[in-house]
Amino acid sequence: METALPAKPAAPLRSAAFRRFATASLISATGSAIAPLALAYSVIEQGGGAGALGVVLATNTVPTVAFLLVGGVLADRVSRSRLLFLGNLLAALAQGALAATVATGHATTTSIAVCGFLSGTAVALTVPATRGAVAQIVPAGQLQQANALIRLPSNAVKVLGPAIGGVVVAASGPAWALAWDALSFAVAALLLLGLRLDAPVTVSSALADLREGWTGFRSRTWLWTYTVAGTVLVAAWLAGFQLLGPVVAAQEYAGARDWGLVQGAFAAGLLAGTVVCLRWRPYRLLTVAVVGGAPLAAPLLALGWGLPLPWVLLATVLAGIALDVAIVTWTTAFQQHVPQGELGRMSAFNDVGERVAIPLGYLLTGLAVGAWSNRTVLVACAGLVVAAVVLNLCVRDVYRINAARD
Repeated sequence: METALPAKPAAPLRSAAFRRFATASLISATGSAIAPLALAYSVIEQGGGAGALGVVLATNTVPTVAFLLVGGVLADRVSRSRLLFLGNLLAALAQGALAATVATGHATTTSIAVCGFLSGTAVALTVPATRGAVAQIVPAGQLQQANALIRLPSNAVKVLGPAIGGVVVAASGPAWALAWDALSFAVAALLLLGLRLDAPVTVSSALADLREGWTGFRSRTWLWTYTVAGTVLVAAWLAGFQLLGPVVAAQEYAGARDWGLVQGAFAAGLLAGTVVCLRWRPYRLLTVAVVGGAPLAAPLLALGWGLPLPWVLLATVLAGIALDVAIVTWTTAFQQHVPQGELGRMSAFNDVGERVAIPLGYLLTGLAVGAWSNRTVLVACAGLVVAAVVLNLCVRDVYRINAARD
């Protein structure tokens, strides 16, 4: 089927509000690019292994899942720019406190987990508002370009960020990397405060909004089935890559340095995927988004099979390309097929579904490595990723959610 002529990739940049939003995203990305590595090695330096890191990562995820529905309702009731400001400010305070405890040598698994809890709460406030804010700023026909443009500089930062972060952590410890992450959130918060998006007009109660949102979510088969598949895929991917990845790197590769290279390769793939999305506008948006999840199994298999580092890097690049194409096409499909007034709640239900199994995945993986080897668990995680994609492709509605005409 023919597609409409693509909008110029730079068209959204004509909007001052979009430029401010994109700049805030870029600045926060400079810290977020190195934060996961710094967090992992903050735990490892305290003598913690996969179990302790699993507890920390689970504690970071639990409040996100618990408060996402609150964030979703708020995103459809109050100014999304104000909500984004508060979320980024809370993240800045949490990461700043974590950096201080690590720098002074007072960090423990418990204190790191507490700071992670606050960071997870910040995510719950910002994620539902983000998709709605972009759709509020940019016309529907420019949404794919806008989503790609937001990710382009952020992914570019992530290419060098993890590698630089690996060198910084190896040379001076994780505190400096965490401090920069806190500062980047603070600057982003100030930029977002100046965005001043209008608050939605609401007359019903928050509880009524939540019930209405659940009804709308259940009525969209393509949305809830994608979310269910994501429940398995996201948990398996993060348990393998985010939890076991740095542990395997510390045991079988060159530690923080090599894991920094792996994360840099993943970011390079994300950047390449963004470039693809600036020029390629697929008609079958949701189908592309679903298929894009399958290559995430590649780096898990490479690590699980103990392949040399170059093969791990290649698999990670391919996974990054596919994931970014999936993210942009999914976000565009979501924004085009969900009404503006429901974006916050629909986003929250989707995100809760995709994240609800993450804490359990971290904890089960931490327990599993006590019974099986890290490599065996990594291969099992890869199998779950592929299974989730294949089952989602069996849903007919996946092929009906296509790009809107300009």
